[in-house]
Amino acid sequence: MNKPARSKPHVALMVETATVYGREVLSGIMRFMRTQEDWSVFLEQRDLLTSPPSWLNDWQGDGIISRGSTDEMIEAAVRRNIPVVELNDRSEVDKAHVRSDDAKIGEMAARHLMERGFQHFAFCGFDFEAWSQRRQEAFIKTIQQEGGQCDAFNSPWMNLARPWEEDQQAISEWLQSLPKPCGIFTCNDLRGQHVLAVCSTLELTVPEEVAVIGVDNDELLCQFCQPPLSSVIPNAEAVGFLAAERLSRWMKGESHHETQQVVAPTGVATRLSTDVVAIDHPEVASALAYIRQHACEGLTVDEVLQNVAVSRSTLERQLRRYLGRTPQQEIRNVQLKRVRELLVTTEMAAEQIAYRAGLDHPEYMHYVFKRDLGMTPGQYRQSVRGQES
Repeated sequence: MNKPARSKPHVALMVETATVYGREVLSGIMRFMRTQEDWSVFLEQRDLLTSPPSWLNDWQGDGIISRGSTDEMIEAAVRRNIPVVELNDRSEVDKAHVRSDDAKIGEMAARHLMERGFQHFAFCGFDFEAWSQRRQEAFIKTIQQEGGQCDAFNSPWMNLARPWEEDQQAISEWLQSLPKPCGIFTCNDLRGQHVLAVCSTLELTVPEEVAVIGVDNDELLCQFCQPPLSSVIPNAEAVGFLAAERLSRWMKGESHHETQQVVAPTGVATRLSTDVVAIDHPEVASALAYIRQHACEGLTVDEVLQNVAVSRSTLERQLRRYLGRTPQQEIRNVQLKRVRELLVTTEMAAEQIAYRAGLDHPEYMHYVFKRDLGMTPGQYRQSVRGQES
């Protein structure tokens, strides 16, 4: 059957809207459409496991970009000569035309943890997910190349083969078996949240005993974690843009036989879950954990010493050794991080921010902030938000 003549190509986007990765992919496709050429698109609310709509098998469109295609859908598209750009990276047979560079993601996570001085490492991922397996292999390979050892734990994703309580218990037993301190890479932010939830139940201090880094930089999920989760940032928007660019060429009749494109991550969003230097002195690690937990309550060094079994001289010496800071400087460091976070994420006035960060007065906060960061709190808020001074 001949396709009807029309002014715009009709494109179906089978990309999940339920994950930050899928939404970033869609942002890249949208950027292509705004800057390169206009399409008429079909897009629905969906998650990664939602099956393509049955009508797609008889659809008379011009092209498909999919992260959830089935063999039946692909065969139907081939029969009608509709090009499909595949982004599905879940199967063991890697059919994706464009995907994130999972090897680079795993390597980046490994180097992030190694830079923090950890000697023990572990990976937590999902069974039967090719993207998770690739990240695990690259992470372990990078650790081993530097002479380190790495443990691993995997269990099924999404439609779990066992109840969450059982999976949580399995993660708990695994975490307790690991040497401490330990740097853990989780295959994505959701898995990072799983690990941090179990750390909280076991009362393992994060990041002093267990540091955790995920993938996707899902801001909402990372901030819901306690403490907030560090995350490797994949360039999903570039994946979407390149997929749209490729589909455009294919719809214009160019050859479908192109090599796979992999897109490197852009960096690491460092949050409190890895904001640490590995410390093998238990009492000093406990003191540092206490500082991180209570600094924003107006903590003093004397109060730290009253609650942790370590002498002032030992604490001073070891923090200078590991962090290059005194205990008082570390308290201020934690407080100023809280100030920066509130400046960026809220519209709070200086007085409210100073109170929430454990600093006595807005004037003192202003003085310390400018002394340590070289700008006022107001200038920092404007610079981060890209506003005019």
